[in-house]
Amino acid sequence: MTNNSGAQLAVEPSAKRVRAYLGGRLVADTRRPRLVWEHPYYPTYYIPVEDVRAELRPTGETRHTEGLGDGDVYDVLADGATAEGAAVRFAGSTDLKDLVRLKWGAMDQWFEEDEPVYVHPRDPYKRVDILTSSRHVVVRIDGVVVADSHHPHILFETGLPPRYYLPLTDVRMELLRPSSRQTQCPYKGTATYWHVLVDGTEHADIVWTYPTPLPESQKIAGLACFYDEQVEITIDGERQEPPRTPFS
Repeated sequence: MTNNSGAQLAVEPSAKRVRAYLGGRLVADTRRPRLVWEHPYYPTYYIPVEDVRAELRPTGETRHTEGLGDGDVYDVLADGATAEGAAVRFAGSTDLKDLVRLKWGAMDQWFEEDEPVYVHPRDPYKRVDILTSSRHVVVRIDGVVVADSHHPHILFETGLPPRYYLPLTDVRMELLRPSSRQTQCPYKGTATYWHVLVDGTEHADIVWTYPTPLPESQKIAGLACFYDEQVEITIDGERQEPPRTPFS
């Protein structure tokens, strides 16, 4: 479809059954969702209005989305549970006028088929490959070696730099301090974080693990990964340039 600025906005149907819940109540259940790429990083689900089970109550407000213009904002009410301003419809769009976008984080749970999905829909054009390797990976922080491994698992994810997941036995665990931070990934699951203490300086949330990753990412279970953007990585004796990412 063409957006309001004349550029092409990627929209395509998905064959997955998609459900969203709020407060344990079913908000939407569709077998014909649309994937809309509002930005290049990942898609958003748009749900046919007739497949929304909750009440959509107009707020009288509009919300601007780049490439789509102003959309009408609705509160979502599901049998006593309410998510204020959690739905938007673009009635002026030829392709999206009969669809509604539910704010992902406003819902308690999303399912693709019968499996929960986190953070955002899985992108059909992204792939995660996890390969065992014998490359020699050394991680330094402020010149101090904090990990040294000949047994990395290298995770290749479309659009992102390779990530080196290392056995905990190859990491100086005495330098690590547990963090309360957790993040979620639709491809890997829930990550827990560690701080690294080097010469009295704490480097916060610089290393993470997936204790119980999703089935497709089981090969990184219990392995540690450092932000290449914030540490010095040497591969087979060659220092790597820090990648430029949102985490730099």
